[in-house]
Amino acid sequence: MKITHCRSCGGSRLQVILNLGDHPVSNALLTPEEVDKPEERFPLAIVFCRDCTLLQVNETVPAEVLYRAEYPYFSSSSPALLEHAAEIAESLIVDRKLGRNSFVVEVASNDGYLLKNFVKHGIPCLGIDPAKGPAESANSIGVPTLNKFFNSAMAKKLAQKDGLLADVMIANNVVAHVDAINDFVAGFASMLKPAGIAVFEFAYAVDLIQNCEFDTMYHEHLFYHTLHGLTPLFARHGLYLNDVKRLPIHGGSLRLFVSRDRKKSRTLMELLRHEKALGVDQSGWYETFADRVSSLRDSLVAMLRAEKARGKRIACYGAAAKGSTMINYLNLGPGFFDFVVDANPHKQGKFMPGQKIPISHPDRLTADQPDFVLMLVWNFAGEVLRQQRAYRQAGGRFIIPIPAPRIVEPAEITGESPFALGNLHPAFRAKHAASSEIVNP
Repeated sequence: MKITHCRSCGGSRLQVILNLGDHPVSNALLTPEEVDKPEERFPLAIVFCRDCTLLQVNETVPAEVLYRAEYPYFSSSSPALLEHAAEIAESLIVDRKLGRNSFVVEVASNDGYLLKNFVKHGIPCLGIDPAKGPAESANSIGVPTLNKFFNSAMAKKLAQKDGLLADVMIANNVVAHVDAINDFVAGFASMLKPAGIAVFEFAYAVDLIQNCEFDTMYHEHLFYHTLHGLTPLFARHGLYLNDVKRLPIHGGSLRLFVSRDRKKSRTLMELLRHEKALGVDQSGWYETFADRVSSLRDSLVAMLRAEKARGKRIACYGAAAKGSTMINYLNLGPGFFDFVVDANPHKQGKFMPGQKIPISHPDRLTADQPDFVLMLVWNFAGEVLRQQRAYRQAGGRFIIPIPAPRIVEPAEITGESPFALGNLHPAFRAKHAASSEIVNP
């Protein structure tokens, strides 16, 4: 369903900044029985609210379609995410002096990958997640988890009837996913203790725009947040931004600390001023984004087709949601890519939506040794390149598409960031080598 008013403030002044066309649901992986059946597609366009400055998708796909029972994403399949989760938990335990009399709640807790760190310390906690498989996995490892959607009605029941008030509430990579965003934030206001704190982590729209991370845009990601867009949303429910930390994960993220206290840290104030100086609260700042996305696509398609014309075999790494946006926007057709590999066993044996690429175990890279591998999960480039040392030593090359196409040669020493320029496609080298549009997160 196409929206006509902002999901946050209700304003009607919505301006399209990027239209990616019609896409299948990004995580709707196909079974062998489904691969030849028609797929439902939905428009994927991003709009800017000129009233409250919030970026959002202009089409709402029903939650029951997005987060169906066979939802395939399990956070524990990524070592990098496990390490990241442990760091969050340990820092909160120390900073908030959490112990056996504390209570921690995580919304969108997936398979318990984060909360298990609190369980290990004997700190009472509760996970809430709508996806059946991950929720069952969490309960099986001793992380109490409710298999439900979080909303204000649930929060009031847990707080008032069950007496469950939280010292800390965590919501990683979910505040971008909820259509009824005011109801969602109201739930946090209901469950937090008077001195409690909510910690939100999400991909930062400033990094997304500057680094041309268009593949991060898909139907699950209804919002693309800045501090300017979030400030009025939280204030509407008596919650205020207190502090922020910039993170490199997922191509550039923010960890935001929110409470009933109006105090702002120096770091928060500086980032607010930085956003204002960039102009993120004005539609003009976004006007070149669509052109840069189109240019990136054209360059990447030209590179891939040229290598295919030379008889090269091309596979992909990562059957993630962002990968679905990438391959369907490139639209090179079924059969162009030989296969995609993914470490998540729940995805193996299925097919990517839209382009219907078969998904295999990562071991297939060394077994089949394709000439190139398109890195669909470029946000974990360092981890993947380390894991695929054998493939690279045998001559395999990776193509990293964001923020501009580049080839990682077998002998190239690489760091954690996908944003080092390296071997950029020639069409991009001169244009971007000294450009302020490409920055490290």
